[in-house]
Formats: sequence, C-alpha cells, structure tokens
Amino acid sequence: MNPPARVAVLVSLVALLAACGSDSTRGADTTPSPSSQSAEVPPPLMPAMPLPDNAVADAVAELDGMAEALMTKSGIPGMAVAVVHGGKTVYAKGFGVKNTFAPDGAGNRVDADTVFQLASLSKPLSATVVARQVSRNAITWDTPIVSRLPWFALSDPAVTKTVTVGDMFSHRSGLPDHAGDRLEDLGYDRRQVLERLRQLPLAPFRISYAYTNFGLTAGAEAVAAAAGEDWETLAQDELFGPLGMASTSYRFTDFQARRDRAVGHIHVDGRYEPRYVRDPQAQSPAGGVSSSVNDMTRWMTMMLADGQRDGAPFIDPKALLPALTPQIVSSRGSEPSMRSGFYGYGFNVGTTSGARTELSHSGAFELGAGSNVLVLPSADVAIVALTNATPAGVPEALTAQFADLVQFGKVREDWYALYHKAFADMEQPVGSLAGQQRPAGAKPPAPLATYTGTYRNDFWGPATVTERDGRLELTVGPRGTFELQPWDGNVFTFSFVTENAPPGTVSKATFDGNTLTLEYFDEEHNGVFLR
Repeated sequence: MNPPARVAVLVSLVALLAACGSDSTRGADTTPSPSSQSAEVPPPLMPAMPLPDNAVADAVAELDGMAEALMTKSGIPGMAVAVVHGGKTVYAKGFGVKNTFAPDGAGNRVDADTVFQLASLSKPLSATVVARQVSRNAITWDTPIVSRLPWFALSDPAVTKTVTVGDMFSHRSGLPDHAGDRLEDLGYDRRQVLERLRQLPLAPFRISYAYTNFGLTAGAEAVAAAAGEDWETLAQDELFGPLGMASTSYRFTDFQARRDRAVGHIHVDGRYEPRYVRDPQAQSPAGGVSSSVNDMTRWMTMMLADGQRDGAPFIDPKALLPALTPQIVSSRGSEPSMRSGFYGYGFNVGTTSGARTELSHSGAFELGAGSNVLVLPSADVAIVALTNATPAGVPEALTAQFADLVQFGKVREDWYALYHKAFADMEQPVGSLAGQQRPAGAKPPAPLATYTGTYRNDFWGPATVTERDGRLELTVGPRGTFELQPWDGNVFTFSFVTENAPPGTVSKATFDGNTLTLEYFDEEHNGVFLR
C-alpha cells in the first residue's frame, strides 16, 4: 500500500497486531535434541506450547468456511489461498471473480493459477533473490550501495558512503516514510526517483525505522548492478525460473499479458470497481511482483526447507538467515509485557503468543490489491492469501485465523475487526479541505493570467500553470495534470485519485506572488514552487 504516512502506521500496526495476538517469525523443529532433553533450561528453539493434535490438517479443513465468510463480510471480488506443509501443497483454491465488470462464468472465476499483483509482498521475494546472490558471493548484505551505484547519494555524505544493501532492505537508512512514492505517482521512472532521494532529510542512521519502497529498490538495484543484469531479469534467472514459478514476474507488462489475471478493484461508494490500473514498475523490487498462489507455494516450500529445493541446496541458510531474523525494531511495545515487532531484510519478524517465531508480510495497493504471507517455521507451515481489491484486512485476518488454529486449535481474536478497522482508516481522503464545501463568503480569484507561468522546485520538478477556456490547469512531473478550482481568493483546490491519494482527496494550491505552495506535495516541507 502506498499512502505515505498512513501506510507506515499500517505496516507497524499489522506487525503489532500479529505480535500481540497469535502469530509472528521464525522458529525451528519442535523435536528436542538429546542434549536439550536433559537441559535444566528449555533450549531457545523449543516452543513453550505444543501444537494441538492434527493441528495443520484441522486448520486447513476450516479454510473454505473462513475464506467464504470473510469475502461475504468484506464484499471483495476475489481471493486465492494456498498452504504448504510437510514439503508439499496441502491447500490451493480460488474464490470469487477476477473482474466484476466481466460476464459471469467459469472464465471469470478465480482459481489457484490466477495471477494477482502482490504489492509489498514483493519484498520478501526480493530478499530471497538477494540471499541467492549472497550465496554465490556476488554481493553481501553489508555491501555499500555506492560501491555498485556510484551515482546514488543521500543528503548526508557519511551515510551515502556507508548505507548498505541490508540497511535498505530493513528500512533503517533514515529516509522518510515512503520516500519517493509520490514522485512515482507523477510519472517519474526508477532512476529519476532514486536520484531525488538525496534531497530528503534523514532521521538517525540505523536506529530509525521508516518503511520505504524506493529505499529497498535502491538496495535491489545495487544487487542487480553487481550481477550485470537488470533486476527483473536477475529475479527471473535466479529465483522464478529455477523454482518453476512460470506465472511470476517483476514486469508489469507480463502481468498485463496474462490471460488468467485478477483485475484490481478500488473501494469507492461502498463497492469495489475496476476503475484504475496500478503500474508499480518504478518500484518493482519493492512492489512489482505478480504471481499465483500455485507459484507461491514453490517459494514457500523452499523457505520452509531453509533454502533447499527438492532436497538440494538452493540458497545457503547462512545467507538467508539475516533476512529472517530481527535487524531493527519496527513496532516497539508500549509496555514491558508487550511483545515488540521487528523487521529483518524484507520480512516482518516477531514472536507469537504461542512462543513461536513468525515471518510475515502484507502487500497493499489502494488501487486494487491486498496480500499476505505468514510462515510458522517451527510448525513447518506457511499460508498465502491474495486479493484483487483495495485492502480491507481480509488476507491478514485469514492468515491470522489460520495461525491461531494451528497453534491453539481455535481462533482467539476477532482478527477481521482489528485489521478491517486499520485498513478502513487508511482509506480516508488526504488534505485539510477534504469533505468541505467552499466558504459561502469566499473571495473571487484575481484575473487568471496573473497566476500562469512555470514555478520551479528541484525535488518535484517544474509546476506549470496555464489558462484554458477560463480555467487554470496545473501540470507537475511527467503525468501529473490537475484542474485548479477557485476556493477563496488566491487559494485554489485540485482533486485526484492515485495510489497515495484515496478517493475524496483534495489539495490546496496557494498562490502568493511568485510563490505557489501545493499542500499535497508539502509533507516534507518541500512543496513550495517559485516562479
């Protein structure tokens, strides 16, 4: 998901809810070794609570009913779910439809081979691509970005020299939350966004957590440069191809070309409609993967086998382990008895109330995708849920319910209520004037020609204001075009919908002589343009 500040809160909340309830990171085999059986202190790999009898099988048996109930409650159009256990797929099924505007019929039904956009669920996949390269000694998690991307820089020269691939994959570079995402909305490509990151202020290095799609993308680009390939080709050659994930790709054009694909639906006016298309190519390593649950089971099987594929080494466990263990606190407990949430390299990492490690990650596009993967290594089980709708908490609720059943034999929280409320809050429109009516005594604007011209801003690029048929039009970036509506005197407004601007979003555009301030682009106090 991309609404900047709101998504960072959501990511933390997702991790926190998981940590507070019944799920969160990576453990090991529950069978104690001979030496541990005689130990006076339980060994660190021993979960505190044994699993119920037939835990996974009984939980799988509940999935049909839980999935159907969540779809009915939420109204989302489609979902696919799969579970891996014991080295094989034990469940893979689709629900609902791929496109609510398409004719109803078998060709529009979701199945286990239907391809969905994964959004930020791309991040753990990217982490395994990097781990594969680390296994080959082509790169390390501690490789400085500038050693492979000499043109890359951040605002602090010292950080520029030292920030590593691992720093970017754990969101501890100091970049602001979701840095660069709104540049992507304006049509800037990957290189253009990454080059502008140097203009942003930094929080303290390696002790500050802020979720950044383009920070992780910078790390992935460094890995690709070391391999001498573009990221999309590297991932295909090193991960998807060898694992047999034939329907999986980091290329948006590949997703568009799939005949069996789920169309994204946005939640607006109380229903889900396929109004917009989300092209995440600029941030492909962080959010651009498309895949089916059948393909994802191949990846989950490899993960549960600690990097093995069909019993043979594929990723060195030593290269994979840093990604699956805490690298930074992502959601600190608010009281001593509360479990905190952590982030590894591309994975949420935590401990469940059953004292088991859990790995997880959500993906979310406001324009129409929601996904979640949850792995309980000590129970040798992983589940993935993919949807084609504005996030409503459905994938997260389903995987959390499943994890409860596996660990405790019953669902112990109203997970849908918790997650749905969190995601619903994220759908609120942006802008101080959102939902307001123009003041009754509003002053008229000055002659429109007095506002026209080109206003400079080094970060966002020029803002051009032109007069067309008695109206003002604002252009920012390669594809940001907005109609300015009079509000009060020299204050205008513009409305739009993007990945980071839910329906109902309104931004002020305030003219003051040769200065134009665009509220929506001023989050980091850099939204002032000079004519």
